[in-house]
Amino acid sequence: RALLWLGPVYLAGYLGLSGSWVLLALALWLCWGLNRRGKRDRLAAAFALLEDEREAVCRGLAARHLPAWVHFPDVERVEWLNKVLVQAWPYFGTIMEKTFKEVLEPKIRAKSVHLKTCTFTKIHFGEKCPRINGIKAYTKEIDRRQVTLDLQICYIGDCEIHMDISKFNLGVKGVQLYGTLRVILEPLLTDAPFVGAVTLFFMQKPHLEINWAGMSNLLDVPGINVMSDSLIQDFIAARLVLPNRITVPLKKNMNIAHLRFPVPQGVIRVHLLEAENLVQKDNFLGAIRGKSDPYALLRVGTMQHRSKTVSRDLNPIWNETFEFVVHELPGQDLEVDLYDEDPDKDDFMGSLVIGLVDVMNDRTVDEWFPLSKTTSGHLHLKLEWLSLVNDQEKLNEDKKGLSTAILIVYLDSAFNLPKNHLEYSNGECGAKKMKNNKYLKKMEREPSSFVLLTVGNKTQKSKTCNFSKDPTWGQAFTFFVHSAHSQSLHIEIKDKERESALGTSVVCLSHLLKDPNMTLDQRFQLDHSSSDSFIKMKLVLRALNVEEPDPQRVKAGVNASKGGPVRVMEKAGNQKFVSPPQVSKVPPMSKDSAAPESLPKKDSGEDLDTKDSSAAPVPSETVSGLDEAEGKQNAEPGPPSALPSRAAAVPTLPVLQEMRLAPSVTSLGSLPSSCFELSSSNLDIHNGTEMPLGEIQLTVRYASIRQSLVVLVNGCRNLVPSSNRGVDPYVRIYLLPDRRWTSRKKTSVKKKTLNPQYDEKFEFFESLENVKKRTLDIAVKNSKPFISQERKELGKVRIDLSQEDLIKGFAQW
Repeated sequence: RALLWLGPVYLAGYLGLSGSWVLLALALWLCWGLNRRGKRDRLAAAFALLEDEREAVCRGLAARHLPAWVHFPDVERVEWLNKVLVQAWPYFGTIMEKTFKEVLEPKIRAKSVHLKTCTFTKIHFGEKCPRINGIKAYTKEIDRRQVTLDLQICYIGDCEIHMDISKFNLGVKGVQLYGTLRVILEPLLTDAPFVGAVTLFFMQKPHLEINWAGMSNLLDVPGINVMSDSLIQDFIAARLVLPNRITVPLKKNMNIAHLRFPVPQGVIRVHLLEAENLVQKDNFLGAIRGKSDPYALLRVGTMQHRSKTVSRDLNPIWNETFEFVVHELPGQDLEVDLYDEDPDKDDFMGSLVIGLVDVMNDRTVDEWFPLSKTTSGHLHLKLEWLSLVNDQEKLNEDKKGLSTAILIVYLDSAFNLPKNHLEYSNGECGAKKMKNNKYLKKMEREPSSFVLLTVGNKTQKSKTCNFSKDPTWGQAFTFFVHSAHSQSLHIEIKDKERESALGTSVVCLSHLLKDPNMTLDQRFQLDHSSSDSFIKMKLVLRALNVEEPDPQRVKAGVNASKGGPVRVMEKAGNQKFVSPPQVSKVPPMSKDSAAPESLPKKDSGEDLDTKDSSAAPVPSETVSGLDEAEGKQNAEPGPPSALPSRAAAVPTLPVLQEMRLAPSVTSLGSLPSSCFELSSSNLDIHNGTEMPLGEIQLTVRYASIRQSLVVLVNGCRNLVPSSNRGVDPYVRIYLLPDRRWTSRKKTSVKKKTLNPQYDEKFEFFESLENVKKRTLDIAVKNSKPFISQERKELGKVRIDLSQEDLIKGFAQW
């Protein structure tokens, strides 16, 4: 063993290599070992979680580890289906072993001469089968002739697959895979099998981690592991992640072209305007804090855009515009990540997830969104939903250089391609003597062709069809069009091995305008190719249209942000409404953004989105404007029906409403069994005529699992200033009769505002019996300067907890 360890050192010295090479090799070996141990530990932890999910939930794991049915009331548990999978898994493994040996192995051997010795020596899919953590079914948001299911797939497998290639052993020993798989059953039929086809795809790139074995362990070497993982994920994304789909027909003679390539739902135009109060990431000598160089990454599905980098600025201004094609709603979201650009590794500065369903309903959203996964920062975005319309009048060229249309290319197949670019020259057979017989044999092969599609400066590449004169690609591509009257689609078919052109074609988009449906579905003659060479495509042109917002609709606004508080259901009489949460910053209100006097009915089955919620739901003052009042213990009368607010143009509703709230299970650290429906709290609601000292909004409930009273201070409004200098308010909380300094809770100080937003959570760890005997003492105070004569206390409220149902909780102004 000593000789084995010292051998490389002696060899390096014998060859005259520097000692730094030995140190570098040692460092790489240590990092490789660390990566291997990390993968094994993560796989073992995943197995432990898989063994006893109930115990894991009871231990109060982090939110990202909990199954989806804990957080979302519309995600259903399907334990019966998991039990079926467990029983059927051994038989599935037997079928897959046979498939690997009889189907996959011959295909691998035919790929290359170097793979002719490929042999699967061991195929075992293990005892652990995939699990479905939850299923969400869509029925009301979709077409009546289809059923859409979202399956939360989780596979933590102990599979073991080994393959020998020229005496080299490659293998896999353990896999982790989880993601959201969408299954669409359409069209529904009146005869057997009742479903025409099944379409499968992942909404986003699934998380994949492979524990390699044999020589494949080299893929865990630092530097190589990141590249290998990304290549595998890209391979999956190119086939199974939107806009790519797998469609399997269940009925004979079923035309599945329109199912594999449906017309997109629309286009989201994102105006990345500015940000403020971003965290400082740059530092000098590890101590002196500097500014950051922020940039943004924006994603919808597999499409990603990067903004420019603003140097040394924590309040950057970008003023950039990006456009994304949206293929599936509901389901797809806009993801924004902010990073600090550095020479070595970029630092994460916060993220934002926005539900595109709300943007589609609102048509236009212009808001400041709070960043999640960071301590501070807000992002100003303007979002426009562009619907696809068959109207040529909407195709006028935009003066700002923005897109006016979208071109959808359904690339089907080609016919009678030449074997090489020398076989035909202007339709005549060209002759050229070949001295190299090996090269001559290559030229005699059938071509392996791919297609380059170009519109303007955007080029997209199809997959490669190997060794075929009549290739079938079956792919769809989308292009943004700025001027349909002058732009063209350029098609070029190339041979993969020789990169030579086998044929070209140019289609002017103005030809599509001659058709009333702006559609062409035909064969196109190829230039610089054989006289009987064609390419078959379907071209669809659709205009982009920004529709006017519905004046009768309640704006979702920042409720589109999935990182913020969740929606709340409010009930007034027999009508139900959906109110967005408050925002920490409200931009100037436009004329058409005022809240309507009456709110439309919402379906009682509307989804309550609690994804990644970090605060309890709060009703928006800009929408609801309720005449709430303070509790029984507060002697001050409630506010009048029309209170001034930050957005003075927004009217309020002179209606008393009973609130039904569903705060996030995650934010309150509780079990799904303790999810609560909030009927009106026992605090009296009355409408006085005397102007009060302002209002504070609180959400209070008892978390049974954590044995704690949770108090969320959402914000204040209409505070009365104590001086002309303005106020810097903060909130102080006591759980009476305990007035000790150590038990005091205090929020952060908000500078120069009468409508502060806190969204801060505090916990008092007491038993429920003790809490029932206590009183919450909450005061709003001014952080006055030292030796100042200003009034410190701006107002206070006391809540007798013995009068409240703390298990259900309450939220109240």
